[in-house]
Amino acid sequence: MPPEGVPGMAEREIMSGEGISRSLSRIAHEILERNRGAGGLLLVGIHRRGVSLAHRLAGLLAEFEGAAVPVGSLDINLYRDDLRERKRPKVRLHRTHLPISIQDRRLVLVDDVLYTGRTVRAALDALNDFGRPTQVQLAVMIDRGHRELPIRADYVGRNIPTARAEIIAVRLTENDGLDQVALLRPAPATSPAEPDEDPAPITSSAESDEDPAPTTSPAEPDRSPAEPDSDPAPIPSPPVGGITGGAT
Repeated sequence: MPPEGVPGMAEREIMSGEGISRSLSRIAHEILERNRGAGGLLLVGIHRRGVSLAHRLAGLLAEFEGAAVPVGSLDINLYRDDLRERKRPKVRLHRTHLPISIQDRRLVLVDDVLYTGRTVRAALDALNDFGRPTQVQLAVMIDRGHRELPIRADYVGRNIPTARAEIIAVRLTENDGLDQVALLRPAPATSPAEPDEDPAPITSSAESDEDPAPTTSPAEPDRSPAEPDSDPAPIPSPPVGGITGGAT
């Protein structure tokens, strides 16, 4: 069955099964060209999907060159440099199997994704416990960048620039039930639900169909204060003798 999606991640296919097959075929030809044949080669896959890729490459090398190439598997979990940083380190161990001695061999290390380079560094440390190869080459299906160590792949199926928050998922029939490379991105946060209809617009008085009722100030009289119909009574002049005081 195909693997289920990762919760909270939006997924997009970037390589189909045919693309994976073409990339592996090209890598196999490059290995033969660089090493002038398959003689003296040993393929070692890093658990888990690197092992499946190594077996596929060995089959292609045998098809192109007519010579069988031994394939081994390598578990690097005990050589990881982040075990001490984990509060509860949980290590799922796999079987390391090297069908022949790696001493003085040209060894091709195979993995699915090259990211920081720390997995490859752990693999090189693990190989040191089994001997000293003449040369170690690296083949990966995807190089996604963000290297933290000076490590570079010799054979790359495809370079895919990524953001650190993204995930590259290489899926193989042997492990996942299908061949596919997918890019997983954090799903965008959903905005609050919007109403089905736009709310009624708030219109200004100029946008309404009818003239709005005028905004009136306190009632004003239709005319100025009433004026008398005739002139007001004149103020009498004082008597000739001048203004007199109170009664005597």
